[in-house]
Order: sequence, then C-alpha cells, then structure tokens
Amino acid sequence: MEVIEGCRLPVLRRNQENEDEWPLAEILSVKDISGRKVFYVHYIDFNKRLDEWVTPERLDLKKIQFPKKEAKTPTKNGLPGSRPSSPERDLKKTLDLSLHTSAAGIGKTIPTPGLPYLASSASLQRVSVVKIPDRTNSIENVTKNLLSKRKLEAVSLTTQCSPATPVAPAPEIPTPVFAQNGSVRRAVSVVTGRKRKAGCLGTDEDSQDSSDGIPSAPRMTGSLVSDRSHDDIVTRMKNIECIELGRHRLKPWYFSPYPQELTSLPVLYLCEFCLKYLKSLKCLQRHLTKCNLRHPPGNEIYRKGTISFFEIDGRKNKNYSQNLCLLAKCFLDHKTLYYDTDPFLFYVMTEYDCKGFHIVGYFSKEKESTEDYNVACILTLPPYQRRGYGKLLIEFSYELSKVEGKTGTPEKPLSDLGLLSYRSYWSQTILEILMELKSENGERPQITINEISELTSIKKEDVISTLQYLNLINYYKGQYILTLSEDIVEGHEKAMMKRHLRIDSKCLHFTPKDWSKRGKW
Repeated sequence: MEVIEGCRLPVLRRNQENEDEWPLAEILSVKDISGRKVFYVHYIDFNKRLDEWVTPERLDLKKIQFPKKEAKTPTKNGLPGSRPSSPERDLKKTLDLSLHTSAAGIGKTIPTPGLPYLASSASLQRVSVVKIPDRTNSIENVTKNLLSKRKLEAVSLTTQCSPATPVAPAPEIPTPVFAQNGSVRRAVSVVTGRKRKAGCLGTDEDSQDSSDGIPSAPRMTGSLVSDRSHDDIVTRMKNIECIELGRHRLKPWYFSPYPQELTSLPVLYLCEFCLKYLKSLKCLQRHLTKCNLRHPPGNEIYRKGTISFFEIDGRKNKNYSQNLCLLAKCFLDHKTLYYDTDPFLFYVMTEYDCKGFHIVGYFSKEKESTEDYNVACILTLPPYQRRGYGKLLIEFSYELSKVEGKTGTPEKPLSDLGLLSYRSYWSQTILEILMELKSENGERPQITINEISELTSIKKEDVISTLQYLNLINYYKGQYILTLSEDIVEGHEKAMMKRHLRIDSKCLHFTPKDWSKRGKW
C-alpha cells in the first residue's frame, strides 16, 4: 500500500504530558532520504506549528483515507497544480467559492461577523457594574430570572472578526450605586453602539449588526497581510530547519519566503542587529566585523532599565524592515509577506547588555489607518515568550495611541497566541479601571464605556466584547449591570501581582506625526 500526498491517517505523536496519541493527520509531502521514505504531516485540528516529518513506523496504515482523484488541482494563483485533493477539501472549496461568487454578484463586500452589542442597534442602553460577594446570591438569582426573559447575545472574540466603525454615543444618564451586606456595589454606565448609517465606510452588510457569520474578505495591502488561502503546498510546509539569532537557536513554526538556496541549509544565520541572513557561520563572522549596528536602526523612543523601544520607518530603513518581516513570518501563520514596507512603522523592543541591544519582539502599525488599527503585526520571539513581554508590547501600542489621542484596535485576524494575549491585556486593564472607582457623596461610582475607552485607548467594541467574554454583564431592574464577584477580584489581584513589567509613560519620548501630509513620508 503506497502512501501518497493528500492521504489522511492516524499518526503517532507525543502530547504535552509526554503520552502517546494517534491524531488524524494529512500527508502533505513525501520524500526519499537515503532510500527511505519520510512523510511531512499536518495534524488535523492542530496548529500548523506542530507539523513535522515522520517515519513510516509512526503511520497507522489500517485506517488510511485516500484522496479523491482529479486531473488537475488549481492553486491559489489559478495555475494548474499536481497535488490531489484530500477528503473534505472539495466541500470546503465549494463553500468558499459560493461565498465569494454570491458576494461578487451583488457588488458588495462580504459581510463581517461583528462584535455584539449590549442592546438593540437602534437604541443606547446604560450598563451598571456591581461588585457582589460570593456569599450573597440573592441578586444573582434575580439576575438569572431576568436573563431568562431577556437573553443577552453570547459573545466570542474570534480571530476572524473585524472591528466596527466608530459609532456616535447617546446622552449618558448617571446610574446610582447601592450597598448590600456591607459591600459596595459599583455601577458603571456603559454605552452601546448605534446602527451605522448607510454609505458610511461601506454598506450596512459590513457593519457589526451582521449576523450571518460569513467571514470578511482578507486584507490585501501592506508588508504582512491577512492570508486564508492555505492550499498552496509550498507555503503549507516549513522550509527553514533552524535559525541562529545571536545566542539563541530558533526552530521556525511556519513557512517564510527566504531565498530558495538557503532553505536546504541545516542552520540559517542572522545578524541579530541588522537581521541580515547568511548561509554559514563563517559568513556571519565576516559580516559582524563590518556591521556597525549594535541596536536596531531608527530612533530610541523609550528606555527603562534594560528595556528599550526603537521606532523604525519602513521607507527609510527598508532592508531592515523586510528582514524583520521575513523573520516574523517564521512565527506568524495568518499573514503572508509583501515587500512594500513604506506605509508602515515598526516598533522593536530590545533588551540591553554589554554587547548591545538584542531584539525581543516587535509590532508594526500603519502610518495612516482608516480602521483605527494601532497594530498590524505583533510578535514576541520564542525565547522571550511567557515572560510578560507580549503584554508589554501591547501596552506600549496603547500608550502610543494615548499620546496620539486616539482609540485603537489590533488588525484582524489575530493568531491564537495573539488573541490570548490581547484578551488577557484587555481584561486586566478594564478590571483595573473598575476596581479603582470610588463612591462620591455616598452614591455609587459612575463610569461609561466611552470613558473606559478614553482612559485606556481601547476601542469601544473591544471593551464591550471583553466585558461579555468575562461574563460580567447582566440585566437587572431595567438596566445592564457588570457583576464583579470575589473570584474575579481575587483572580485579577493575583494576575496583577505576577505582572512585573509595565510601561512607564514618563520614559516615553514620542511625538506623533501627521502622516496625511505626504512630505512626512
């Protein structure tokens, strides 16, 4: 029985608990090494960074599923390919094709599933936030009964959602606060969004009121843009075995379009200061004797302790920006790389020691964004992950938005790790605001969603989605309330105790530019 590309079958792998398991996998490629076949597999429903080459002993041939035969398979560029389709792929292609043709037929952009609103789109409602001790459940019972009559729409911030257009706020009415069993219950007035007017930045089908669940069309401009077409066999496979960057060796997770002649090397060497790629250690050593950089090019706009941020213009430092995008693509699957870096700014975070400023991570943003994006791509390099640097990058992006006097949101779709980081940051930041509210003159403290958005520079839709993701929103006595239980308060306090890295706004030296004037480019 010959195993060919497109087959699906169980493959032996070790999970995080170091136990054997047999998940279903698809064969993406087959090659001979010294007369022995090895297979490149993608584990179905697993992230692509777990894809790997396996030997025949790890394949369960008893449960093999052969692909449907077809003469030619079109690639994403419309050119004929030689790869047979795998099971279920025909159905997915048909669905994708029908969605795109229906959208094209009516001459409108594909509708976007939006973040939910707390009330109907035509009206604006108040939401109050209530802090309730766990021992008191009377209010919770009342809330449950009320919710059974008027259910709130469930919320999930998915990686495919797109931010909505800013909406105009309604007149805000203060809400009172009352106490129970000696505990203060806080009411925070929250404003939801109105329905967007037709003809404002697109049609009504593009607004967040859309509920048909059809994904939005991918973004097609910029240095790293959204990419949901993974049918190209070349880009589905990791092409770099290992990268040496300074004192670290990195194992790439995804495909990155480095030159073809470098993909067969056991190790790809990068200069950690200019990010130039070289084919051998000897070439790297020779390069380091001539490379004068000991930090990223551009202006250092922040320094506190050993942490610094450098602002890099994609037009003025094109080579560095392109090399940074090539490196980032090794760890970002949901983007595809383009070489037009001119419309982008890159903010590189570094850690300083006696040898220089070593890259930790970065984020990029458009010089001019019509959708209020304050981040295009964001990445913490693997050696520095799970150490608080991701949240520091996110916090810095919002600190820049505060200086600019804007609210911002990350460009969608987010990666799985990016989504987790943003959810965590939004939750901690918003809870920090709510916990600091104090009552005045014996009345309940008051705040609105607009005020939360202005204080944090987090876009209103992200504030609402976070409150609903945390399951804080209830409907009680004709108004929305945000219920803060003791568990949430204790969990927040523990999380903040672990968060040692924070941005100090006093250490930021940043002057925003008006990029609408082309002379600034």
